[in-house]
Amino acid sequence: MARTIKAVKTSHDLKQDFPVLTQLVNGRKVAYLDSAASAQKPQCVIDTMNRVMTEHYANVHRGVYSFSAKTSTEFEAARKKVAEFLNAKTEKEIIFTRNTTEGINLVASSLGQSLRPGDEIILTELEHHANIVPWHFLKEQKGIVLKIVPIKADRSLDMEAFAGLLSARTKLVSVTQMSNVLGTLVPVEEIVVKAHAAGAKVLIDGSQAIVHLGMDVQKIGCDFYVFTGHKLYGPTGIGVLYGRYEALDTLPPYQGGGEMIEQVSFGKITFKEPPYRFEAGTPAIVEAIGLGAAIDYLASLDKITIQAHEKKLLNEAEKSLGAIPGVNILSTAPQRAAILSFTIDRVHPHDIAMVFDQLGIAVRAGHHCAQPLMKALGVTATVRASFALYNTMDDVERLTDGVHKVKKLFS
Repeated sequence: MARTIKAVKTSHDLKQDFPVLTQLVNGRKVAYLDSAASAQKPQCVIDTMNRVMTEHYANVHRGVYSFSAKTSTEFEAARKKVAEFLNAKTEKEIIFTRNTTEGINLVASSLGQSLRPGDEIILTELEHHANIVPWHFLKEQKGIVLKIVPIKADRSLDMEAFAGLLSARTKLVSVTQMSNVLGTLVPVEEIVVKAHAAGAKVLIDGSQAIVHLGMDVQKIGCDFYVFTGHKLYGPTGIGVLYGRYEALDTLPPYQGGGEMIEQVSFGKITFKEPPYRFEAGTPAIVEAIGLGAAIDYLASLDKITIQAHEKKLLNEAEKSLGAIPGVNILSTAPQRAAILSFTIDRVHPHDIAMVFDQLGIAVRAGHHCAQPLMKALGVTATVRASFALYNTMDDVERLTDGVHKVKKLFS
């Protein structure tokens, strides 16, 4: 339940919770519009991580002394917070990873051991490279077949084409919940129903969507769900792989070493149950606790109000930029969130971003680790403005003014 003191905060108030956003860039406070790449961190996350390191840091699950016991308790409390945040049945379904990329690689490596030549995995044109490359490895190593769901002219996913790609050989459908380039929202619940009917498992890359939409893994019914902490206002170096316990329990370990074993001899090794089976070695202790603090921060805010605010920012940015001659809006799917990709005629996206930086505007420019999607869009790069709870209408106005200045400079 949202705390009243937080629920009534405006985006201007929330910006004060993030110390880096009070700094000056080229003499101006930054208009930070690159949260899709990595979100800024609230003071409470910074304070929590500093407290752990200065007051009771120790390795977890190993010591009987008070520092280790306290740190272990906070580490496992963070796991429980993640489980509640995702509405998982139990914290045993939560595996800490370094990031989304490692979570996908974990599933690919473990699940891949049971795949045979000709088995099929379905991806989409919307995917980040992190949800393409690990499956390409399996294509090369195991002879699996990759099938790709195209996007339609309006940049939404072609669900009719998806249904046509499913077959008795489909073992996994691995899809983004929200495009990191276009903000397109993918109907993951429909995908799960159809994939399960075909006997396939489903992995969802929630890196972008989870911060804007939230997630209920039981409602959606997916087998695996991955996200990364640094996009969720938490630290880098920590991510999460959710897996239905029944699915995790069938998978072999991803890496070997300490922490994930029960007994070791030179003749035989036995492994712990999930999630510890997949967490070899010393984990990202402070980072996991910091992620827990970020989840606490989000839980203290009114989710509906934030979603409406971000939608308003996106709509205003699309309206303002779309009215400027020579600006091409690529984010056009009927269902989308928080991300606006665009180009400007005869100006390279990198040049736009460099001019923006001189104006104190931070955006991402490039292919956004989504080169197959760039090819489908017929471009090599875009400018991406992404919005977060701390952005304001002033940021949108500065983005619009920046586009006008770029056009004047390159005219």
